[in-house]
Amino acid sequence: MSSKILILTGDAAEVLEVYYPYFRVAEEGYEPVIAAPQKKVLNTVCHDFIEGWDTYTEKPAHRLAADIAFADVDPTEYAGIIIPGGRAPEFIRNDKDLPRIVRHFLEEDKPVGAICHGAQVFLALNDNSFFQGRTISAYNACRLEVERLGAIYPEETLHVDGNIVSGHAWPDLPGFMREFLKAVRSSASDRTAEASSPAI
Repeated sequence: MSSKILILTGDAAEVLEVYYPYFRVAEEGYEPVIAAPQKKVLNTVCHDFIEGWDTYTEKPAHRLAADIAFADVDPTEYAGIIIPGGRAPEFIRNDKDLPRIVRHFLEEDKPVGAICHGAQVFLALNDNSFFQGRTISAYNACRLEVERLGAIYPEETLHVDGNIVSGHAWPDLPGFMREFLKAVRSSASDRTAEASSPAI
């Protein structure tokens, strides 16, 4: 089983939602790999709320080096994917290589973590069969997109549905990463057991 976790993101990713998973994955002994439309230094942002505003504000945050471009990703090399939020999902989903990457993890039942606006990426697959009747959390502004997938938008902000771990926003990160890493360990255990089972 691979020890690498793929983080799919791009410019304007929410800083907490990319850095927190990056360091938690590394802390657990996995190798986090940042993938973006291009291999370059990305600009993350900080989303926050100001009294009187109906939506969040955005400020520049830390810079982040992408390790690999989407076009060069071989998804079979990774144990799971994480899709941070921010504004990155709305434009990375237009990359022609993104659907084949995400599709691999869904087809192989590997762990998929999507937080905040991350669920927007799923629309790029143009195939709702993976999501019909499933429950997926996301930032409340993405509720219509979740429902367009044929999925159920839950009341709770953190949800696990099979191999999909989803969260509403960065305050959910502790539970989100706990559940995602649990899914990675479980998936690795299942695949090891399958590999060691004698052929009949």
